[in-house]
Amino acid sequence: MAALGLVSMRVCVGLMGRRSAVPLQSLCSSSGMTLSQIDEEVAKLLQLKAQLGGDEGKHVFVLKTAKGSRDYNPKQMAIREKVFNIIVGCFKRHGAETIDTPVFELKETLTGKYGEDSKLIYDLKDQGGELLSLRYDLTVPFARYLAMTKITNIKRYHIAKVYRRDNPAMTRGRYREFYQCDFDIAGQYDAMIPDAECLKIVYEILSELDLGDFRIKVNDRRILDGMFAVCGVPDEKFRTICSTVDKLDKMAWEDVKREMVIEKGLSEEVADRIGEYVSMQGGKDLAERLLQDPKLSQNKQACAGLTDMKLLFSYLELFQVTDKVVFDLSLARGLDYYTGVIYEAILSQTIQAPVSKPSEQNGVEEAGTSVGSVAGGGRYDGLVGMFDPKGRKVPCVGVSIGIERIFSIMEQKAEASSEKVRTTETQVLVASAQKNLLEDRLKLTSELWNAGIKAEVLYKKNPKLLRQLQHCEETGIPLVAILGEQELSDGVVKLRDVASREEASHFNKRFLNKGCVT
Repeated sequence: MAALGLVSMRVCVGLMGRRSAVPLQSLCSSSGMTLSQIDEEVAKLLQLKAQLGGDEGKHVFVLKTAKGSRDYNPKQMAIREKVFNIIVGCFKRHGAETIDTPVFELKETLTGKYGEDSKLIYDLKDQGGELLSLRYDLTVPFARYLAMTKITNIKRYHIAKVYRRDNPAMTRGRYREFYQCDFDIAGQYDAMIPDAECLKIVYEILSELDLGDFRIKVNDRRILDGMFAVCGVPDEKFRTICSTVDKLDKMAWEDVKREMVIEKGLSEEVADRIGEYVSMQGGKDLAERLLQDPKLSQNKQACAGLTDMKLLFSYLELFQVTDKVVFDLSLARGLDYYTGVIYEAILSQTIQAPVSKPSEQNGVEEAGTSVGSVAGGGRYDGLVGMFDPKGRKVPCVGVSIGIERIFSIMEQKAEASSEKVRTTETQVLVASAQKNLLEDRLKLTSELWNAGIKAEVLYKKNPKLLRQLQHCEETGIPLVAILGEQELSDGVVKLRDVASREEASHFNKRFLNKGCVT
């Protein structure tokens, strides 16, 4: 009974908001109460607390974003918008039109398309008898769309979010929720012409974004498969060995070889033969040399791939992009749906991780690490046929721009630069130099809006002129339209350049001309 009373009293004291437990014997001696009386009082207090409502049912929110995701402030969004505009401008310059697809697909639509990466697909709970998953990329939904609509040729771009249960590395732009910017050409065309255009697009975008030195690695799945065959890899292990070779940009050859031998069951001799090939890099000259290789020249798949590789480099020379493109036999890209040319763009620079609080870290942070791939793609001639009821194939080739990794670099460049990033596009602030001019300010602001001019007004009846000018400097608004009693009587507006502080008076009609503001 004494032990029970002690526990009850400790609970009571804790519930009443005190931090320290009070010995039961002290309470008994100081109050003159018996143990049973104390228990009765505790019961009454607990009942009272229950009536008043305690903290037990109150939910404590953890204020953080989910692992592998993030928020974007106005400055970051302004940088993102600039990047998106450059990318979309390039896509449109090449004649692409856009589509959209649902953020989730039937699970069976996505299953079996991504090789070992299929484990990264987000599955959703059963929704009315449909098993759904969040889209892993934009390519498989595009192929499903083509099969459903029976479209046989289209040049399309698609910018949207995709989802992967990956291990995030936030500073390198690797998230679980992220945007992809895809450009694809579907249709039956002569060999390597659409493929060369996709590589030209990557070249143009990375050059315009001014991210530093980059190179675009190209290879062909048929060359890889032919290489595996002549090296002695069993047919059933082609895809799994391809996924291992794909790790060469992240792991040393010895580690990749160890995975092939120990985990995938290849002999060391076969792994060593593969190692000889995947160390090769070059251009059209390498393709010509491999066509004379005693082993590869005997494999039909490899010869077809090497012949197309020569043709591809001929077109790339016409597009003047060969200074950044390299034929690299170690490039594999682990996705199962690729059937021909594959490519990947790599930035040469590294990025430094910003210092952040532990509570703000949602993933594994890596300081001073390589950004890795910022674009990738290839040819996937059989994917649409996997969805078509009659198995009709629509040849496709495309590229995906890694917008999040690019944004990580752009954001850090902006932080290091002294140049201010504007988060609005306001052209002019309507201000007043005297009191009681709110109605006139609102009227002029409305006229500017109606004329298509981006304008703002402070939400105060009588703001000080200095405060209005400071707002322009803080937000980067270039012009101020100043109203005063004299200006109103003369029917003019005083226009001030915020940077130079030069002023000029304009009649209202002239001022409303866009050219005056721009």
